[in-house]
Order: sequence, then C-alpha cells, then structure tokens
Amino acid sequence: MAQAYMTETGSDGRGPERRESRIRRLLDGWRADRGIWRRGLVLAALALLLALVMLTHGRIPNRIGNLGSLTETFLPWLGVFIPVLLVLALVRKSASALIAVLLSGAVWLNLFGGLLTDKTGADGDLTVATHNVNADNPDPSGTARDVAASGADVLALEELTASAVPVYEKSLAPTYKYHSVQGTVGLWSKYPLGDVRPVDIKLGWTRAMRATVTAPAGPVAVYVAHLPSVRVKMKAGFTARQRDKSANALGEAIADEPLKQVVLLGDLNGTMNDRALNAVTSQMRSAQGAAGSGFGFSWPASFPMARIDQIMVKGIEPVTSWTLPATGSDHLPVAARVKVDATAS
Repeated sequence: MAQAYMTETGSDGRGPERRESRIRRLLDGWRADRGIWRRGLVLAALALLLALVMLTHGRIPNRIGNLGSLTETFLPWLGVFIPVLLVLALVRKSASALIAVLLSGAVWLNLFGGLLTDKTGADGDLTVATHNVNADNPDPSGTARDVAASGADVLALEELTASAVPVYEKSLAPTYKYHSVQGTVGLWSKYPLGDVRPVDIKLGWTRAMRATVTAPAGPVAVYVAHLPSVRVKMKAGFTARQRDKSANALGEAIADEPLKQVVLLGDLNGTMNDRALNAVTSQMRSAQGAAGSGFGFSWPASFPMARIDQIMVKGIEPVTSWTLPATGSDHLPVAARVKVDATAS
C-alpha cells in the first residue's frame, strides 16, 4: 500500500522552529546537568571580586603605593575582563559563574553605562580647548596650527618651555588677539583677558594661572593648571603625593573664586574617578561626563587609556565635549562648547 508523505511548505528545518528547538535542548541539557552549580566556582569568585572592586573602589586604601588612586585611574578598563569571564563561564557550563559575571556586568554598566550614550548638543556660545603640548614636542608650530584650527575661542596650553613659547605665540597670533603665559602654562583668547595672575599650587614654580575672559555673554573665570605627574615605582608603587597636594591647593583657589561662572582647563594627571582630585571634582562638573560621547580618553596619544586632560565647569552649562586629533604631543587635545549665562554676575 502506497504511503504519501507530506512536508510543510517553507519549513526545511532551518527556520525559527529549529532555532527555538536548539535553545530548548540547550536549556534542557543545562537543567539536567547536576554539576552546573558546582562547576566554575573559581570563575564565579573572580567575577564577584571584580564586581566588589568596582563597587568599593573608594575604600581601597592609598597607604600602600597609592593603590586606590591607581585603580580609580583605570577603573573603566576593568570592564574588559567581563566578556572574557562570560565566555569562560559558557564554556564551563557553569550557572554560578554565569550569574556572577552578569552581576559584574550590571555593576560596570551602572558606573559607566551613561558614558556610552551620546549626550552632545548643538547649542552653546563659547568653545574652549586644552592641550598638554609636551615639552619635547618636535613640531610646536604644527601643534599650534592644529589646535587653532579646532575653532576654540579660548585655548589653554600646558608644558610650555621657554624656547617654545615664542613659537606658539607667533603661530597663534593670527587667531588669538589676547594671551598670557605664566610659567609653563598659557592662555590664548579671542576675547579680552583681565585679572591675570598665577595660582599657587604649592610647587615652588608656576604651573597654574587664572584669568577673566570677557566673553560676549559675560565674564568667565578661566583656570589653567598642570598638576604634577604621578609615577609608578617598583618599591613605592603609584606615587602621587605632590599631585595630591597641588590638587588640594587648586581646589581651594577655585572655591575662593568670586565669579560665579568658572572653567578649568588643564592636565590634572588624574581622572574624574580619582579620589585625590576630590577638592576639584567635588565642586565642578566634567564637560565630557555631562555632554560628551564615550570616555574621551586623552592619554597616551598613541593608545589613549585614561582622560587626564580635563575641562571642568562651575556655574556654566556644558553643551558638547570631544577629543581632537593627535598632534606632536603624547597627549590628545580636548575641547568643549559651553553656554554662558548672561545674567550671572
């Protein structure tokens, strides 16, 4: 007796039904595996440790090699371990490790997920930029042209040498009518500068300054600072004592500023997460964090891993923030556009 076989039109075993059955078989296999919770406990412990470090980074002590600040400087990079642990958890078929990894991922997203979104705006009336030009820059005139081409109304430069200052002054003169150099930092502006003076950050020489920029929308106090560098030493660890002392002095100067609208431009040799900069970061907003897209890493220029070049504001609304192309320096220039309140006094 002949038998007829019928096949369902459009179903060749490769459609959604087959994919669904694969997922079902995978889940059934995991449920039937009695060792699914016992395997991968080391992976689970590592993932939980990662989450704990991110959650409690502020409690990591600085007494031993300034370990807390070192961790906070590169805190976002802890996220690179999450996909690695996730793959290992799946390979091991460990539910314990998988849950722990997902928890770590949730912690990372809670801390840094906001930086992954584009918060840039299209308004603003004052563009500012800052660049550590590097004392060993082989092409200062080219660097000056590059940063001037950014369209910044106010430009801060750090790590200026006595021999390079005339080069920067000559190259920037066609764009900026007003400028002042104080020690190793300088400020160039399209608008008049007033009340220019060095700022004492407890170094013994000048690496910070302050000026009033008379912008069209109103006066703005602009600070330029280059905090001391930090060092990683074999015996001493992450040494930053002088940087921390200077950060406190800079924070005091900004707190005493009589003008309500303040912009800080400079190389602070620390990130917004670094507790050592609390004297500054507790009273100012990061333009990148408030109005940027991504992390905006600025150092080292060859492979940026941290944003230590900062634009911070107080009493001013940041509209957009971005990183500029590389120059002859080991830092990337950074820029921001802000909205000045004409009614602020």
